[in-house]
Amino acid sequence: MRYLAASAALAAMLAAGAAHAAPQPGAAYGDHMVLQRGQPIMIEGTAGGGAQVTGTLDGETQRTRADFQGVFRLTFSAREGSTDPLTLTLRDASGETAIGDILIGDVWLCSGQSNMELSVARALNSYNELRLSPDENMRLLMVPKFTAAAPRREFGEPAAWHAATPETVEPFSAACFYMAKKLRADNGVPVGLIHSNWGGSAASSWLSPDHVRTMFGQAALDQLQLYDHDPLAAAQAFVPQWYDWWRANDNGNEPWTNPDMLEWADIPKFSFWNEWRGTGLDTQPAANVWLRQSFTLTAEQARGEGTLSIGAIDDLDLTWVNGHPVGYTFGWGVERNYRVPAEYLHEGENEVLIVASNNWDTGGFFAGPERLFFASAGGDTVPLGADWEYSIGAIADMPPRAPWDGIAGLGVMHNYMIAPLGPMRLAGVAWYQGESDVGPAGYADKLHALFDGWRGQFGDQARMLVVQLADYGTRTSQPVASGWADLREEQRQAVLADGNAALVTAIDLGEPSDIHPANKNVLGLRMALAAEGVALPQPESAALDGDSITVTFSGVVGGLQAYSGPFPLGVELCGDSQETCRFVLARPHGNQLLISADGLPATRVRHGWADAPVVNLYDARDIAVPAFELEIVQ
Repeated sequence: MRYLAASAALAAMLAAGAAHAAPQPGAAYGDHMVLQRGQPIMIEGTAGGGAQVTGTLDGETQRTRADFQGVFRLTFSAREGSTDPLTLTLRDASGETAIGDILIGDVWLCSGQSNMELSVARALNSYNELRLSPDENMRLLMVPKFTAAAPRREFGEPAAWHAATPETVEPFSAACFYMAKKLRADNGVPVGLIHSNWGGSAASSWLSPDHVRTMFGQAALDQLQLYDHDPLAAAQAFVPQWYDWWRANDNGNEPWTNPDMLEWADIPKFSFWNEWRGTGLDTQPAANVWLRQSFTLTAEQARGEGTLSIGAIDDLDLTWVNGHPVGYTFGWGVERNYRVPAEYLHEGENEVLIVASNNWDTGGFFAGPERLFFASAGGDTVPLGADWEYSIGAIADMPPRAPWDGIAGLGVMHNYMIAPLGPMRLAGVAWYQGESDVGPAGYADKLHALFDGWRGQFGDQARMLVVQLADYGTRTSQPVASGWADLREEQRQAVLADGNAALVTAIDLGEPSDIHPANKNVLGLRMALAAEGVALPQPESAALDGDSITVTFSGVVGGLQAYSGPFPLGVELCGDSQETCRFVLARPHGNQLLISADGLPATRVRHGWADAPVVNLYDARDIAVPAFELEIVQ
């Protein structure tokens, strides 16, 4: 019987394969793309389950068989860089597909949050740079912004490769573009750039499932997998954590069990609550705000399950219907459509309760009132209207974030914005992220997991470039503790622990009042040098000899120099605590800094240690020394 069942399944699979359309390349493969030089060329695609697939690339033919899900991979020989356009054909018994104008060169993935996402249009000198941007041998792919709880093979919407023109370059990552422009000028080899970024995203959002499991445990991965096929069940499994958090911070109160315990008022108008003049939310919009509304169902409408649509909530909502949690979603532009089981509904008046959470900028209703309604199983639509009540919660802090959270979730951006890239080989990854991870420890571990995940997908040879965060925030005239400085040091340590990574500092390129500095032009030049393996200034050691401390650097060209004076700014000596740190005079000498210990005990030397430090220490190429902390060897 087992043999007959297997034979029947195989016959069905082969029949489905015969009826399948011609083989298709993976989501990130297409006309005008660049394939990585110097490495075996990996092509992934889909065909009928079990179909024999033949691929031909410029005269080289390879064959493979698609698996039961219809996924196939072909491996072609490594090639040298070339501007001669190639054609790839994929065929099986059902037909043939061709993609053309393929170049061989260097392919870079540029990923991270808003500073990598920042477009050429917003960077310095954009008018002239766009005018000079056309380059037939620079190809660009912009990955659509979508999240998913489990890996996908397709992007959230179709994406295509394009040659660099003013129109395609304008919205593209400025740091990535300026890196590629320098690479093209230096070696003339075609460059393919993949822009996969999301402003505000945490590093955890970009982890592969294996590394989600390693860092956050199997239970978190199980919740993600549950959410992928049953969001209602996942929300209900997670909500007890939210309940515990609220009770712990609100003296054990449970407003969701008795909403009448809150003081309610009519919302002033249906809008972001920042516009609710005189409520306090107009001046302090970071809050948790309770919202409620009722709707009436007939017996017929309440008989089957329905869907509750509450538009988009900025930033996070937990939503109940008649006391039952039905959804938990983060995302300021994400429309919420929650399944409501029939057993949660009843004839007559039903109540919707929402606690909306906002930690920055605008909060509350994002879409118009017409987007809020209940849809019954029979197709009736019951409007929820604009006349909601509100009550400002006793807690202003942000609640716990679910594993499927849109910005700080676990692997949710990897699943829809990295996984569909498939096994294509890369020269490397340029990563500019960290602002959203300032505060909690463990960023170096996350970077290690990212490096490992990228190399597992894109090849062991992939080089990792990490942009050290730019200066932003409050200036200081005294040594201070700084979460930004701590994260910069974790970035440096993660790079040191990797055998094929480089740190690219932006410590001197920021603007204290703007978290999105526009000088991505110079940053891109530094990234290109790092991509090419050119050494950049990096601290190596700090040693005490008598009453003098010598800090030695590698990667210095032409000696260190301090601009606007003989002494570099922001050099500190510290003892065992923050209170012992003090600014000191240091003199550049070749590739070293010479510091007098002044007879005071010191165990560490730091540079650029603040949110927005002022730094003026460069080598002869005008490349700044990064922020760092070194133990002093006695």
